[in-house]
Amino acid sequence: MDERIQKKIVQRWSEATDIVISHFHGDHIPLKDANPYQFSIKKITGLNPDVRIWAKNPSHLHPIEEKRVESLSAILKNDFVAAEGIKHGAMTFSGPVFHGGKRNNPQTVMMTRIKEDRVFVHTSDIQLLDEEAISQILDWEPDIVLADGPPLYMPDKLPEEQIERAWHNARRLSREVDTLILDHHLMRSYAGIEWLERLSSETRNKVICGADFMKQPRMLLEAGRKSLYRDMPVPAGWHEAYAEGNVGTDRYWNLAKRIYKSMRLDDYR
Repeated sequence: MDERIQKKIVQRWSEATDIVISHFHGDHIPLKDANPYQFSIKKITGLNPDVRIWAKNPSHLHPIEEKRVESLSAILKNDFVAAEGIKHGAMTFSGPVFHGGKRNNPQTVMMTRIKEDRVFVHTSDIQLLDEEAISQILDWEPDIVLADGPPLYMPDKLPEEQIERAWHNARRLSREVDTLILDHHLMRSYAGIEWLERLSSETRNKVICGADFMKQPRMLLEAGRKSLYRDMPVPAGWHEAYAEGNVGTDRYWNLAKRIYKSMRLDDYR
């Protein structure tokens, strides 16, 4: 995880009254055994101990998730609130929905609806593959939806039939939701940009990625991993030095910004 984002998470964690954990995969939570590139629970241990943490019900946890919940709860000294299917103040939580399609993964995630001036829905990792999850989102009548989209970078695990299903469900959302933000899985490949642009052209509403929403340039670092390592090589021993906290990434961020700032849509194809 980007070290700058980790700093923002720590800051927001210290300020929050409520924190929602949609599921307990390693890219969505602080980890007890984090490697140098993951978010370590050490960075928030003892920080804001009274915050309420809303999470999946214990009966819907995968065995790996069960171990993580136990360790995180013990370290944070916080009993997570079983949230699925309940409403609390501005927040409404879904029951368990599939992490991707039913055929892909029996594990589940929890979606969240927040109503203030507008209605915002965070779907987490549904990959737009389950019609029931899409129907639940639409029943909530959201103004803004943040969803992950299909993992187009895994063609061996995502057959054409499932890509078509994700496309159909994305069109359902885009026609009914004022602002649909698709990111995470979708934007891990350059194919995701073309998918996003094609969807955007077919709807009267706004279909964008997270960078667009924040008015930042699109920087597909995962998609461009090989070319970025080629164009911005790191010296021998850099990764070990980074793990020890002796070097940072500022130089490479500045170089990457220059590369992506000059790119047009056609350059991604």
